[in-house]
Amino acid sequence: MMFGMIPFDRRDDNLFDVFDNFEKKFFGNTNASLPAFRTDIRDQGDKFLLEAELPGFQKEDISLELKEGILTIKAEHKENQDQKDNKGNYIRRERRYGSFSRTFDVSGIDENAITAVYNNGILELTLPKLAPVVPQSRQIAIG
Repeated sequence: MMFGMIPFDRRDDNLFDVFDNFEKKFFGNTNASLPAFRTDIRDQGDKFLLEAELPGFQKEDISLELKEGILTIKAEHKENQDQKDNKGNYIRRERRYGSFSRTFDVSGIDENAITAVYNNGILELTLPKLAPVVPQSRQIAIG
């Protein structure tokens, strides 16, 4: 039974492991993080076009933050649906909350020229590329 204590060699020969594994397989991994929203990034020559799918969110629910070459897209949704009878007692009360966040490295992008548009559940960001720096040659006089 001592082998069950070795972290890199998990065995299912312990009675408690059998129940633990059954629960994990039945209910799924509860420590899993929520899936991030889907994005497509296209190279359009002088710029990138990033399209993020955020259905069900309002424009006000989405925030974009740019800090030290990292772009963070956050979307947070809160909804309350309260229905009360004429005495003020709840007949139904539902709450829904969802939050998504993704970060992108935007090095090589003109950060001051980034634009964003949100329409029909799709956030489109235009990420213009920085103009490549071409090293200039010069003649050096021999003295």
